[in-house]
Amino acid sequence: MRVLFICTMNIDRSPTAEALVVGCQGHEARSAGTDPHARVPISGELIDWADVIAVMEDAHASAVRARFAAELAGRRLVVLQIPDIYQRGEPALVVILTERIDELLGLPKA
Repeated sequence: MRVLFICTMNIDRSPTAEALVVGCQGHEARSAGTDPHARVPISGELIDWADVIAVMEDAHASAVRARFAAELAGRRLVVLQIPDIYQRGEPALVVILTERIDELLGLPKA
């Protein structure tokens, strides 16, 4: 499964999520941001690449739907409900993301 993780600036939450999927056999991940000045801005090409788009907040889902409605056809859009209060790699963020990613990918609980 190819998962695209999206937050606002692609600095903290989505890159942390992407890093957690690296090494999960049978899965690939990339990350992007909804802001035009994001480290990696969201694009139609990234949406086309993904099987699943996992956004951090409802606002990200709205932004993706508004800009990429046609590209979303046949793809799953999931809101992880992770607020913008964490730093990249922060242990609390890793715990939350690990739980949500395991659920998203159908991985067994540790």
